Amino acid sequence: MQQFNYPTTIFFGEGAVKRLASIIANRGHKHLLLVTDATLVGLGVAADVAETLRSSGAEVTVFDQVHPNPIEDDVELGTAACKEQGCDAIVALGGGSPMDVAKVIKFMSTHDGPLAQYEDRLGGDSLIVNPMPPVYAIPTTAGTGSEVGRSSVVTLKATQKKTIFFAPQLMPDIAVLAPELTIGLPAHITAATGIDAFTHCLEAWFAPGFHPMADGIAQEGIKICLDYLPRCVEDGKDLDARGKMLMAATMGATAFQKGLGMIHSLAHPLSVHFGLHHGLTNALLLPASVEFLEASALTDAQRARLAEIHRLFKIRGMAGDTLSASCRQWFEKLGVGFGLAQHGIPEDRLEFLADEAFDDPCHGTNMIPVSRDDLLATYRKAL
Repeated sequence: MQQFNYPTTIFFGEGAVKRLASIIANRGHKHLLLVTDATLVGLGVAADVAETLRSSGAEVTVFDQVHPNPIEDDVELGTAACKEQGCDAIVALGGGSPMDVAKVIKFMSTHDGPLAQYEDRLGGDSLIVNPMPPVYAIPTTAGTGSEVGRSSVVTLKATQKKTIFFAPQLMPDIAVLAPELTIGLPAHITAATGIDAFTHCLEAWFAPGFHPMADGIAQEGIKICLDYLPRCVEDGKDLDARGKMLMAATMGATAFQKGLGMIHSLAHPLSVHFGLHHGLTNALLLPASVEFLEASALTDAQRARLAEIHRLFKIRGMAGDTLSASCRQWFEKLGVGFGLAQHGIPEDRLEFLADEAFDDPCHGTNMIPVSRDDLLATYRKAL
């Protein structure tokens, strides 16, 4: 017996934020905590969204102390602000980091600490039982898909590890996909976040297990990324392409309820310990990870999975000799500079990173099982 879940309400298109404001008014919320980051405050995006939300009649408190890779302090400060202001709803505005922090503030605002006890691997979801304020998510990047996700990733102080918090109740009540909010994103961030969406779709497609709905969504998401991410990078004001990539990101996060894989396990420690953008780390490690799969003893069905995605590159005239080569060539055209060493990763840290990657749970749903030495070899390949 299996359970499949696709319940998120999505407002898509220009003007979707105004639609959210009307819903907030109808629901009678009095005080909103707008969780965002300093960059969006500096650009004026947070102020514009806050003004629209105030049209609902609710007060808005802006909390912008969110790191690019969220840490436990972000959650503690945000939770304190939520309680002190008596907020009865939370609005997440930004990339994956504000959304992840907002979802953890959601349960920490009505549950006792410490945060570590709610870790997914410890069965912490069973402790999330109290009523909680709703979260409404407004992504400004097309990558993580956290606006439709049931989990958050936050680095804990005690362990310095990216830690997953998962519970169905963490899913935002409404996801607002407004392409006009992504127009100001620089080309290199557009590429990195878009590759994150592509990676989610690819790893979901590769993940073992029976989930035909996730497979269908993942494959369609890959097609959208191939067709529209280059347009977004070339012309950041292309609203049609921006909207399509927002949808691809949402689709990727919907699909990866089937699972992720070794790419994410390899990528996570680079963000925690070296501060690299998550989408960039996926880009740097994806070709070497796919090359590892291509060189492995796969079943005919598994090889067919790789061949199907390679076919999508071929029919678009984008294919190299292999799927891994096709991905690398495409990423290079999007502006990715390969080589972990070129991004400040020293060779003498690879053993440590391999230990961290093997401890990461994402590779548990890799297409094939991987060992710590497999992960180390892939790091070396990507160096």
